[in-house]
Amino acid sequence: MVSKKIAIMQPYFLPYLGYFQLMNAVDEFVIYDNIQFSKRGWIHRNRILQNGQPAYVSLPLKKDSDFLDINQRFLSDSFKKDKEKLLSKIKGTYKKAPQFEKVFPIIVQIFNLNETNLFKYIYNSLEVLKDFLNIETKLIRSSEIDIDHNLKSQEKVIAISKALEAEYYINPEGGKDLYAKNDFKTKQVDLQFHVFFPEPYQQFSKDFVGYLSIIDLLMFCDLEEIKYKLNHNFKID
Repeated sequence: MVSKKIAIMQPYFLPYLGYFQLMNAVDEFVIYDNIQFSKRGWIHRNRILQNGQPAYVSLPLKKDSDFLDINQRFLSDSFKKDKEKLLSKIKGTYKKAPQFEKVFPIIVQIFNLNETNLFKYIYNSLEVLKDFLNIETKLIRSSEIDIDHNLKSQEKVIAISKALEAEYYINPEGGKDLYAKNDFKTKQVDLQFHVFFPEPYQQFSKDFVGYLSIIDLLMFCDLEEIKYKLNHNFKID
């Protein structure tokens, strides 16, 4: 019997390569929809490389309570106009990139989704990119899992792992200070960490800039090279 591996992440908008490496490395990828939204992270924004400098691409949101969950937040009423500006920004930045003609229609498809719920909008973008990258991992919304959703942090992760009958839980390396391997082991779950190495690739910028949105990588690398990067340039420990 093959051991099941899972990972759990927040829904990031057009995330960096490491996010998709982690998705590709597991059997089931859980995306939190019923946790509190944070405007400081990468849920509704990411970065592209514009004129040699990182520049944000952000989804405008309706003003609302800071205590709402991600699936309770919505795009602003002005988004129909705002998305055209965002697409124009991406097009102007990458129109001379080698993979622009193949990739830009995918970006347009993502932005043109007729949906204002923030989680559903981002979840769709991840599904579109997953299919484009030929990643076969199953995506699962956290709210669909039968656990006590009042649990927090490590206890919630362990509960999800057990509910999905996972033998391995893989977390980004940033969780090394949050989670204890022995605590997972007592619940028969092997905690591992994904360590990402930002391997340079050709950009317009003279000096390589890593940790950008997957958009940047897609614009410069063909699918064969990206497939290699999905399976290399990281380690699991």
